[in-house]
Amino acid sequence: MTQTTPLAQRIQQFYDTSSPLWERTWGEHMHHGFYGHDGRHRKDRRQAQIDLMEELLRWADVSSAQTILDVGCGIGGSTLYLAKKFDAQAVGITLSPVQAKRAGERAAEQGVALQAWENFDDTHEPAVQFQVTNALSTPFPDGSFDFIWSMESGEHMPDKQGFLRECYRLLKPGGTFLMATWCHRPTHTLAGPLTSSEQNHLDLLYDLYHLPYVISLNDYSDLATTVGFNNIKLADWSRQVEFFWQDVVRSAMDLNVVAGILQAGSETIRGTAAIALMTTGFNRGLIRYGILRGSK
Repeated sequence: MTQTTPLAQRIQQFYDTSSPLWERTWGEHMHHGFYGHDGRHRKDRRQAQIDLMEELLRWADVSSAQTILDVGCGIGGSTLYLAKKFDAQAVGITLSPVQAKRAGERAAEQGVALQAWENFDDTHEPAVQFQVTNALSTPFPDGSFDFIWSMESGEHMPDKQGFLRECYRLLKPGGTFLMATWCHRPTHTLAGPLTSSEQNHLDLLYDLYHLPYVISLNDYSDLATTVGFNNIKLADWSRQVEFFWQDVVRSAMDLNVVAGILQAGSETIRGTAAIALMTTGFNRGLIRYGILRGSK
């Protein structure tokens, strides 16, 4: 797809074609893993992904939820995990019809009820719904969810402030918003603005992963404050998750995986090429893994 194709369509096509291969190779969770607070605890990759979710919930002090929105739900890994953990009713949204369909199939496989959001009730039985929806303009009324989870979706948003504003609108008073997202390094420090080399690195990544742009964690904090979030808490977990990309590289060396990448087509091949950019981006301190918690 060319750069003249609308961004949302390019993102959809990328995940439509790459998600089946990702699931076959790496499982249902399409995000980083947690390798200890020093980043040196080596473990099974899928366990590391579950550990990241648990560590994020602990860090954000989220111990219960009744209605959850999973923004950028992939094939439903986090949505189903959170629904079952909290006996909650959760909606997962994605731009990819392929992902939404597979997420629904996985819910059925796990015995979690598929239920229209309008029919969610207070029985506290786990239930989920998956929708093809743009996170910048969702169909849900104000104050629909007491917990909004955004796992590595902020980097895809062409309007970061608009995304945060929509999440704030959807959150119930007293609710919690928790996001983990790819960022670039801070630019308000002695290191100064991004260099031309750093910007070129990011531009290549944007092209391969269909990202509009990324910002620093401090920029996210400023935007979150602007739209109304309070009790904002930030952390940089780059060291904790960086090993994930080395693990992905190792697993991608399997001949069956290589064959799957080639069969998946050009979009997946291009995405695979970005793995090296992510690895070197972390190594040079350019790419950061930022987490943000906010309340309404």
